[in-house]
Amino acid sequence: MTLGRGRRGLLLGIGALVVVAALGVGLFLFQPWKLWQDETVKESLPAPAPGSASPNAVPSAPAPGGSSPAAGPQTLTEGSFISHEHDTKGVAKVVRLADGSHVLRLEGLDTSNGPDLRVWLTDAPVKEGVAGWRVFDDGKYVSLGKLKGNKGDQNYEIPADVTLADYSSVAIWCDRFDVSFGAAELAKA
Repeated sequence: MTLGRGRRGLLLGIGALVVVAALGVGLFLFQPWKLWQDETVKESLPAPAPGSASPNAVPSAPAPGGSSPAAGPQTLTEGSFISHEHDTKGVAKVVRLADGSHVLRLEGLDTSNGPDLRVWLTDAPVKEGVAGWRVFDDGKYVSLGKLKGNKGDQNYEIPADVTLADYSSVAIWCDRFDVSFGAAELAKA
């Protein structure tokens, strides 16, 4: 028994539409072209304008020995990235600026590009291998925004209400697939 020519054409047309729709959804979700597109960012560490101070600035305590506090930025914690879902290299630093505000600075970052990548401060321990890929959304975390570029040096403002002692690591997090591209354990500098 054979299908009529019209019915067979209708089934082939519906099948083609399903394939095209599935391909479109797959392209939207995975954005595979990003694997071949690098976005390089070359930001300098922020410097306050001369004579300006943030209205929310936290005054610096005098340095040991009674000398005046350092006028420039101070690295509080830092760590090197390890790879998770994608090969990731570079250094993450929490820096206190001269005006008392804080930034997360990524230096020498080199990871894959991907869909919906975020920079997170987290309380999760950094684990090697597959065991570390999905732990960063299990506990406390704060998103500092979208990853500006998958390569280079970049800064992310840390909100004034964030208690830095509550966070021990940084993750490059793919929000679309709930997986870490790479992470760095933060230790005192």
